[in-house]
Amino acid sequence: MDFNVKRLAADAGTFLSRAVQFTEEKFGQAEKTELDAHLENLLVRAENTKAWTEKIMKQTEVLLQPNPNVRLEEFLYEKLEKKVPTRMNNHELLGQTLIDSGNDFGPGAAYGNALIKCGETQKQIGGAEREFIQSSALNFLTPFRNFLEGDFKTILKERKLLQAEITRLLLEGVSSTHAHHLRCLNDFVEAQTTYYAQCYQYMVITVSSVPGMDSDWLMGERGNQKGKVPITYLELLN
Repeated sequence: MDFNVKRLAADAGTFLSRAVQFTEEKFGQAEKTELDAHLENLLVRAENTKAWTEKIMKQTEVLLQPNPNVRLEEFLYEKLEKKVPTRMNNHELLGQTLIDSGNDFGPGAAYGNALIKCGETQKQIGGAEREFIQSSALNFLTPFRNFLEGDFKTILKERKLLQAEITRLLLEGVSSTHAHHLRCLNDFVEAQTTYYAQCYQYMVITVSSVPGMDSDWLMGERGNQKGKVPITYLELLN
């Protein structure tokens, strides 16, 4: 009788231990599954961030430098860690051509004078464009490139090494990357706004200084004197 009671107690204890073990395993598996799902979601988010960052970078580079040959040249200089040669941009080239032609026709002639003034404006716009490109490359493209060539490659490396905890921490850091890229986007928009505002101001000055462009002024001539006269001072005859 005592033997049966002891054996029954032992069997009950074994059963209880196995039940506890089974329950712990199930909870452990559930927790592991939940963690794996969280990690997988973070990974998908990081890969989406990488894909869209690449697309944004590519289209921004096309905007800043539409010429694919020049982009390739700049890329090669960057990889060789050499300084990209300074060259005149399209606005500056046009501006110089207008100035040269204006000087050839004669600054004293209306057409020559207008060519020179428009050429100077084009060169100013070219300078503003250069500043915009430099600002965008430094404050917008560089942080995006750093993420692709730095943080994301580290994530892939740790994932390959099966460092789950480190990978998880890196993936959770993508939220900080989004916040940083948002600030970079704000910098880009601000630089673009400044660029267009400068261009507009240069054109307003050009319109007011080139003969025949400002509707509030007319070119007048009296004897040997020639100049712009406010239209309100004149009596226009039909």
